[in-house]
Amino acid sequence: MRILVIMDPVEQANVHKDTSIGFVLAAQRRGHTVSYAEQRALYARPGGQAAVRCAPLTVQVDATPHFIVGEAVDEPLSAFHTVWMRKDPPVDRDYLHATQLLDHAGPDVLVLNRPTGLRDANEKLWALQFPQFTPETLVTREPERVRAWLAEASFPLVVKPVDGHGGRGVFLLNKDDRNVPSILETLTEDGRRWVMAQRYLPAAREGDKRIILLDGEPRGAILRVPRADENRGNIHVGGSVVATTLTAREREICAVVGARCKAAGLVFVGLDVIGDHLTEVNVTSPTGIREILALGGHDIADEYVQWCERNVRA
Repeated sequence: MRILVIMDPVEQANVHKDTSIGFVLAAQRRGHTVSYAEQRALYARPGGQAAVRCAPLTVQVDATPHFIVGEAVDEPLSAFHTVWMRKDPPVDRDYLHATQLLDHAGPDVLVLNRPTGLRDANEKLWALQFPQFTPETLVTREPERVRAWLAEASFPLVVKPVDGHGGRGVFLLNKDDRNVPSILETLTEDGRRWVMAQRYLPAAREGDKRIILLDGEPRGAILRVPRADENRGNIHVGGSVVATTLTAREREICAVVGARCKAAGLVFVGLDVIGDHLTEVNVTSPTGIREILALGGHDIADEYVQWCERNVRA
């Protein structure tokens, strides 16, 4: 296969941890060629054909430099068997426009995840389609609504921006905290930005579970445990990673959410689960496969590439 990976600057990726790099390494091992581009390199030619300025990419874990990027050339997206959209959030205006360009890759190009799915499935709001699994949730731009709920509730609230990612802007609010008004004014930008408030789940101290779905099926999971001085379990803010298995409740979540993901063309997805509750459905550039493999789980990168081999058009 000829593969195009669209991602953030490759030189900034961690060659040992990054999921996109794991995909590239698996593709190389299986004899495929990989080209790389940043999102800004996408464009449409006169006539509506989507194209990109991209460069051949070789990744070598045990040598320096880790990333060998060849000479950039212009190519139509139809020159590739599959395009992997792995640009990290935020899902902003530029990201949405990029998915609209990917719509014009051509009928024979396998674009993952499907651009329409990427546009529809906001990583926080999409979970609200599964109220039987999510904690009590309020979405608003009005700080007063969050304060009113906090005042009457018998539990703390976790508040985060709807368009946030990586644990940024996540706050745990207690009703006796005098910082609450200022936090909410900042998060909502004085009512101009949507936030999500959820009932705090004490099970978060034990960790939040990242479950990887491939074509709707769970293929592995890790438990991300927060540091003693942190509420967030995200790896990049110091959360530790522990091997884990799926409970019966989590398998039920995977079955229901996985079927919806598969129908939407969301082939590679990361579910976030705390206790018995689904908190996020990550579809843009989910991570965790390198940690799963290191802890003795499946080689999901290899499975992903094999899935592409079976599903691309000859």
